[in-house]
Amino acid sequence: MNTDILEGQWKQLKGRIQEKWGELTDDEIDQIQGKQDVLVGKLQEKYGYTREEAEHQVNDFLADVRV
Repeated sequence: MNTDILEGQWKQLKGRIQEKWGELTDDEIDQIQGKQDVLVGKLQEKYGYTREEAEHQVNDFLADVRV
């Protein structure tokens, strides 16, 4: 379900993702293209999160933006 939210609302969420994870560049955000696994990987690279931490961060973010 979270993956559907991320992919379906990608254009609206890009700005919020940039605000939350400001170390991600515009190019990196464009590379994500709404793919949750790619976002998790980018967070691991940039912030040094474990896979579990990154997944938790993304899931919490998606729970907050769910309408």
